[in-house]
Amino acid sequence: MAKKIKDGVDYRAPMYLQLREVIRTKIEEGEFLPGEAIPSENALAQQYGLNRMTVRNAISTLVNEGLLIRVHGKGVYVIGNKLEQKIQTQGGFTEATIEKDRKWDSKILQKSYREAGEKYAALFGVEKQSRIYFIRKMFYLNGEPYSIEESHIPEWVVPNLDKIDLAVFSIDEIYPFHDIRVAREEQRLTVAVPDPMDARILKLDPGVAVLILSYIKYNDDNRAVEDRTIFTRADKCNFKVSYRRR
Repeated sequence: MAKKIKDGVDYRAPMYLQLREVIRTKIEEGEFLPGEAIPSENALAQQYGLNRMTVRNAISTLVNEGLLIRVHGKGVYVIGNKLEQKIQTQGGFTEATIEKDRKWDSKILQKSYREAGEKYAALFGVEKQSRIYFIRKMFYLNGEPYSIEESHIPEWVVPNLDKIDLAVFSIDEIYPFHDIRVAREEQRLTVAVPDPMDARILKLDPGVAVLILSYIKYNDDNRAVEDRTIFTRADKCNFKVSYRRR
């Protein structure tokens, strides 16, 4: 164990505290990045020659400190020193579901890289050949299809997004991991008929329209960090708009 720990660790400390400092160092030095899962208890126990209870105690101390989070059935994920994100909304659309008893589920339909092209190069201020993430996610309300969400995010915003489990963290939860604060949004609400494939996924009859909420998110430097579009079944929700004077 001692040979594997960096200098500066108090070798007189209990083994679980030594391992705690090893994991903390890996987080601070970027080996374990925010949003990613750390190795399993078995893997850590084998790597450092410890029993699982010692490993579990080390992890629990970091969970209590807020650096890690346990996700049942998934593992242990890095949170890091998250920033408290506060956004004062001057006005915008608020989505309200019609059903009172709500149980939400989601499923990733697609997660891949794309070239920015002319549209997103202009929006994000990157080269046309630059990579951006494309994420397509399905949301279910009480077991029924509710909405489809599509996001385009430049790679510089979240460099390790391809390694983050989006079934565990939402995009909005990931931004503080990388010191991204969404300062403002541009929103637009329209109504349109979805393409046949989306209509089938949402279990809509042909020709039935959906509510489309599109918005672009900007950081403190007024640089666009995400273009998101949400296609929502009109029979499941409604939107209201509210404004607050400055």
